Amino acid sequence: MAYASICILLFLSFMQCEAQLTPTFYENTCPKALSTIQKAVSQAVSRERRMAASLIRLHFHDCFVQGCDASILLDETSNITSEKTAVPNQGSVRGFDVVEAAKRELEKICPGVVSCADILTVAARDASVAVCGPSWKVKLGRRDSRTANRTLANIDIPSPFDNLDTLISRFAKKGLSAKDMVVLSGAHTIGQSQCSSFRNRIYNASDIDASFASITRRQCPKNGGNGTLAPLDLVTDKIFDNNYFKNLMQKKGLLQSDQVLFSGGLTDSIVSKYSKNNSVFFVDFAKAMIKMADIQPLTGRNGIIRRVCNTVN
Repeated sequence: MAYASICILLFLSFMQCEAQLTPTFYENTCPKALSTIQKAVSQAVSRERRMAASLIRLHFHDCFVQGCDASILLDETSNITSEKTAVPNQGSVRGFDVVEAAKRELEKICPGVVSCADILTVAARDASVAVCGPSWKVKLGRRDSRTANRTLANIDIPSPFDNLDTLISRFAKKGLSAKDMVVLSGAHTIGQSQCSSFRNRIYNASDIDASFASITRRQCPKNGGNGTLAPLDLVTDKIFDNNYFKNLMQKKGLLQSDQVLFSGGLTDSIVSKYSKNNSVFFVDFAKAMIKMADIQPLTGRNGIIRRVCNTVN
């Protein structure tokens, strides 16, 4: 009996360490968790519509570096090399204040319960909904990392200058398919990009619509103005829809990493499919976001629940 009891205890301990994510994780411990996050996101997007794109991007950049563990939120310390200062993030990643605002409210009603990693994940979904995009059930139960990794951020986060093979490779490294990569890139239907990320394309690329290049050059001079912004979708940059894919088929992708998705390669047919059917795009985008949010989460006894998202307790 003693041996059997020990085995049961070991099994239960293992199950706790290997806890599965579930949409009902906070049902009893913090029943107002989702509505609290949704309120913070809704208020932020109402103030600035662009914030929806920023929150989706923040979640994406978090998950691509040591998993969806809120490592991107940590500030620089003597023990932590912050991902905020990595090349793909510095001066461009936004939305930290929205996550912190949600966390402050959650700490008032259920202190030490809801992780920053889960806030990021829910906020991305709520941001999509706030700009007429798809919704999905978010699996919950992630815990927060004690570390960040600037080196990995510089290596693993896709670049706006990547070619198709490199993009496919980067996503495959995270367990995501070429189809996942294309549909997740569809998040570029909203938001803006800095001139330094697309200057070379609008002045030197051959696979670009001439009128589109001309219009965009007005916002991005050959020299200077690196931080000047242009919409990723020139037509409907404030509404989440499939117009991004229509743009690619017309050679109106703003970033090189956008246009390579429709450039005579194996992803052309995927782009074409989504350009013709907004509903299919929404369904597949939701599935891919759920899949991305499953990248190496910390669960059970792994990780911590931060009291403040930008620092370790």
